[in-house]
Amino acid sequence: MSVTDSADVVATLRRAGCVFAEDEAALLIEAAGADPARLDQLVAQRVSGTPLEYLLGWVEFRGMRVGVRAGVFVPRQRTGFLVEQAVSEVTADSVRVVDLCCGCGALGITAAAELTGRGCAVQLVAADIDPVAVACARENLASLHAPVYEGDLFDALPAELCGHIDVLLANTPYVPSARVADLPPEAREHEPLVALDGGADGLAVFRRVAEGAAHWLTPGGSLYVETGTEQVDTAHAVLREHGLAPRVETSEEYYATVVIGTRPI
Repeated sequence: MSVTDSADVVATLRRAGCVFAEDEAALLIEAAGADPARLDQLVAQRVSGTPLEYLLGWVEFRGMRVGVRAGVFVPRQRTGFLVEQAVSEVTADSVRVVDLCCGCGALGITAAAELTGRGCAVQLVAADIDPVAVACARENLASLHAPVYEGDLFDALPAELCGHIDVLLANTPYVPSARVADLPPEAREHEPLVALDGGADGLAVFRRVAEGAAHWLTPGGSLYVETGTEQVDTAHAVLREHGLAPRVETSEEYYATVVIGTRPI
């Protein structure tokens, strides 16, 4: 059945279980423009479970519209707390920022924008193992002339960055393998498994990042990673094992937990 107006769109989305049907309807109508057939197509795709962000082609993250495409991890709003923490702790006039496991590049681009906005010079580099994510991030970071490398964690980065990273943002997967099946269908059926599955205890990729961070961070530089609350103690132990000073920040507003490891000066 053709969806002809806002009320129809809202009702259709609500029947499909969309919690924020009114907001989603407005965005889909905007995306369709004046094309009713296109609106019908978008609504049908949304009802079938396609993530809203894939249909729009962007996600709003910390006040910016960041491009996303099918097959790329959609950054969660709670991860904005990670960026907030990293940005708030920068006191230098210039910094080297690396967005590792960058996905669409949302963490790097928003951190760079916020730091630049307060007069800090930012050298931004991003990397991801997924070629689809790399292509998406390159589009998003093109205006900043920030390179995006494809490869496995630190192997993707230029050697000259080793020991010179001030801020390392790493949105590593932290869902334990056994719990991936419990994720909402939007995530497990559409987003790449490599961006969701964190191994047996959810911290397999985090361990590798922590090990590398001990060498790639500049003295006084910090690694910022989101984890689950039940993973904090293990994450702390991993950071200490690799010579990083650990601490944790939590936010009730974001429902987020960020583990931070700083390389001693």
